Amino acid sequence: MSFGLKNTGATYQRLMDKVFKRLIDQNVEVYVDDIVVKSDLCDQYIKDLEEVFEALRRANMRLNPEKCAFGVEGGKFLGFM
Repeated sequence: MSFGLKNTGATYQRLMDKVFKRLIDQNVEVYVDDIVVKSDLCDQYIKDLEEVFEALRRANMRLNPEKCAFGVEGGKFLGFM
């Protein structure tokens, strides 16, 4: 999708909202191309990641491994801690 179009960001955000509909606000936060999987326990984190990967597979989407970070206890998301 060309990012020169004015509504591309909104269109992509709608896609991400549709892909992660049942996970958002439970264990996933999504803003455009940023996906945060949040869990209190390590075992639950693995299960949550599996759900996210399955949702991505169903939507035929891929992740860039160079931009992924797993098991991070905290950090910046959209410029906030």
